[in-house]
Amino acid sequence: MTDVVLISGSPRAKGNTEYALNVCKDAIEKRGLSAKIISLRGNPIQGCIACGECKKNGKCSLKDGLNDMLDDIKAADGFIIGAPVYFGTARGDVMNLIQRVSMIARSNGNWLSGKVGGPVVVARRGGLTSTLQEMLMSFFISDMIVCGSTYWNIAFGHGPGDVANDAEGMATLEKFGDNVAKLIIQLRK
Repeated sequence: MTDVVLISGSPRAKGNTEYALNVCKDAIEKRGLSAKIISLRGNPIQGCIACGECKKNGKCSLKDGLNDMLDDIKAADGFIIGAPVYFGTARGDVMNLIQRVSMIARSNGNWLSGKVGGPVVVARRGGLTSTLQEMLMSFFISDMIVCGSTYWNIAFGHGPGDVANDAEGMATLEKFGDNVAKLIIQLRK
């Protein structure tokens, strides 16, 4: 079992979203917890078709790779999703994943309830806070425990690796990852 599952919603290998999530992952691992990044790269996630199959068997009827992630997400105590901002909002497949995981969990005993985590958002320039708010909606309605940091969980970067130059963003994400780990440890006592 992995303690914290992080989902990278970027289609780019070694892009800024993945870099930002690795900052969180490193902070989590420094606290002695295990963390695993799952990438959506090459695995486009479709939107929910409201078929209700997840209520019957605990899995989604769509065969796009999401079901392969469910056991890891369900078993973890922490869940973080990172998204790049495209045209002022989260990539569509990131929101598809959030909505479908939330629906599956809710339809099967609300197993997201009590998990610790939150969203991480990366952009070149704008749309960060509205994307963060958009993603937070599913975390809150799923009864998850969302950690804060010293600022919002956002970072700026355009080209590959640029996000590393956002010192405040990196410090914020490191603190966020540390807070996720500390809270999981406290809740286990």
